[in-house]
Amino acid sequence: MEFLEFLKVILLGIVEGITEWLPISSTGHMLLFEEFFPLKAFAENPNFKEVFMVVIQLGAILAVVLLFWNKIWPFKKSDRGGIAIHREKFIMWLKVAVACVPIGIVGLLFEDKIDEFFYQGNRSTLTIAMTLIFYGILFIGIEKLNQNKTPRFANLNTMPYQLALYIGMFQCLAVIPGTSRSGITILGAMILGSSRVMAAEFTFFLAIPTMAGASLLKLLKFGLNFSGVELSMLMVAMIVAFVVSFFCIRLLMQYISKHSFSAFGWYRIVLGIVVFIHYVCKYVIA
Repeated sequence: MEFLEFLKVILLGIVEGITEWLPISSTGHMLLFEEFFPLKAFAENPNFKEVFMVVIQLGAILAVVLLFWNKIWPFKKSDRGGIAIHREKFIMWLKVAVACVPIGIVGLLFEDKIDEFFYQGNRSTLTIAMTLIFYGILFIGIEKLNQNKTPRFANLNTMPYQLALYIGMFQCLAVIPGTSRSGITILGAMILGSSRVMAAEFTFFLAIPTMAGASLLKLLKFGLNFSGVELSMLMVAMIVAFVVSFFCIRLLMQYISKHSFSAFGWYRIVLGIVVFIHYVCKYVIA
């Protein structure tokens, strides 16, 4: 692998590690990065690019597992020395399973059509611009509406299964590039009465089966037909994404405990405008 290509892969891992958990769209940022700094391996094998953009998320997932291990591992030692199930954590995973149902159905039934419609040609650039701006405005508006409201659901123990299902429905919107899986689930949870911190935590836990399932689906479809260079690219990007995600998640949880998501909304709007201008200059005027 050439040094410049290796550097681009590292930067893609950094972009994934930062943007996967912030409500600003990791896939959108990676697609934009690749448009400005294209990789040879993606041009030579577009199918590998499609797999890379999804499977790289496994590195970010491992960071969530490590950071929240004590909150998500449902087994414990019993008083008799055996293994017992921690009831609250087991119920939390049942709620996660309920929330995964909508995206599971959408992914299985419409994956090919989604990839064809949103990710082919220059259509994705315009879509990213529009979704960045739209959800940025929505984030600012929801934060203002919730400014003086007391959340109805402050922790996962009090969250009903129906709310988990509704959040899962919101997650389906993340198939549109530029939306942000974490952003739309957090936004949906807040609209439905969740606290900011609870919405973020549930989003992180929901990401584990959702992103693992999406990665498995892509790998099964692509097979293990990676070249040595492609496999090296994927492994390096995943490791970088894991390390960056580990610190990013911790900083995000500290931030949202004291601040709103409005700053991310403004960031989305500004970036969306820049992307739209780029789209017009490159594909409309040129």
